[in-house]
Amino acid sequence: MLLQTVIASTALFCGQASSDEIDDQKARLTREGVTPALIYDGSAVANTSGGIRTGTAYVGNLRLQLALDGNQQLRAPGWTAFFQVLSIHGGQPSNFIGDAQGVNSYAAKPALRFYEAWGQYSSQSGRWSLLAGRYDLNSEFYRLASSGLFLNSSFGMGPEFSQSGIGGPSIFPDTSFGARFTFKPNASVLIRTAVMDGAPANRADGQSRFPGQKEGLLLVSEIAFLTRPGSDGSQGIAKYRVGRGANFPAYDDKLAIGAWHYTGTFRDLSLVDNKGRPLQHEGSSGAYVLIDRTLLRSADNPKARLSGFLQYGVGDGRITQFDSFVAAGLTASGFMTSRPDDTFGVALTSARNGSHYIDSLERQAIPTTGRETSIEATYLLQVNPRLAIQPDIQYVIHPGTNTTRANATVVQVHFQWML
Repeated sequence: MLLQTVIASTALFCGQASSDEIDDQKARLTREGVTPALIYDGSAVANTSGGIRTGTAYVGNLRLQLALDGNQQLRAPGWTAFFQVLSIHGGQPSNFIGDAQGVNSYAAKPALRFYEAWGQYSSQSGRWSLLAGRYDLNSEFYRLASSGLFLNSSFGMGPEFSQSGIGGPSIFPDTSFGARFTFKPNASVLIRTAVMDGAPANRADGQSRFPGQKEGLLLVSEIAFLTRPGSDGSQGIAKYRVGRGANFPAYDDKLAIGAWHYTGTFRDLSLVDNKGRPLQHEGSSGAYVLIDRTLLRSADNPKARLSGFLQYGVGDGRITQFDSFVAAGLTASGFMTSRPDDTFGVALTSARNGSHYIDSLERQAIPTTGRETSIEATYLLQVNPRLAIQPDIQYVIHPGTNTTRANATVVQVHFQWML
């Protein structure tokens, strides 16, 4: 049965079926425990002024996803499996903008690979979950619903963490193998811990940030305090569901505190030993705090809401460019009765250079300043259940923290199509 349903889901995307026929086939597959999805994200990006030079680029991602219900497919209650293939194509906007944080979170060097492949067991009580395999940390850790609206990469995960490690942590576009454990002691608290390989399984650029260094492991922990609709106990066992694909209600408010640590060795950016060689450090650590809060909700229209978020993180400035990061923003949705699913947002992100990075540039007589800051305004237009279009504008102050670069104005139009 498993092989038959996988073949059927593949045929679903390769056939010439109509929209209604595709919906019917997907519904049938889902009833049989197989949920396929095909998602395409595209962005047209133009740097209209400032940066290194003006220019345009197109960024594209194609994702094929397949989720399997172990109970229906293998008579294994509590088990699920998930597979995702990722195809990245297009250009690199940061090549002409010169920014360090990344104005488009979908941009990466072209690659085709297995992006995620993991199995998960969730306890019968729903209070704990164990996942193992190739896994994107940012799908659960360092994640807020409100900040996810924005296109700048730092709103997904702050650069003090996303640019850490030998080849980066296990996030887009390069994931690694490991395990994640989630525990829910009560209806409003989630505790997650992950142990991952210290470097991605295969990097798009094929290179290491610290060639020849000991990779070790990456350890990440996060505790989240959530307020959910109906979390007063009226939902019974559903309030204890945890893990990827748990399908629990969206939260109203979230406070999360996380910490991470690499066990490998890393090369200092500026300090040297008595033989003039870069100083070596055993381990590298950081921490972050996330807040997402519903500030206003209409009593007459539950979809109408104003939310605010705050992100703050500290990293290891001895070995990475940024030693701290802060972001804040507002999102509003549902206030237009004719467009109840549209969302508007404004936000700011600012990453601060560490002293070791500044020292290394000063020794090379490269002009630099303390921060790169980006201000973003965006509007998500939900055309229909399958298509969303998102115009976006960003103003990048001190791109790449290089004082010779003028502030950049970046205009984008992003779209997402889902089958």
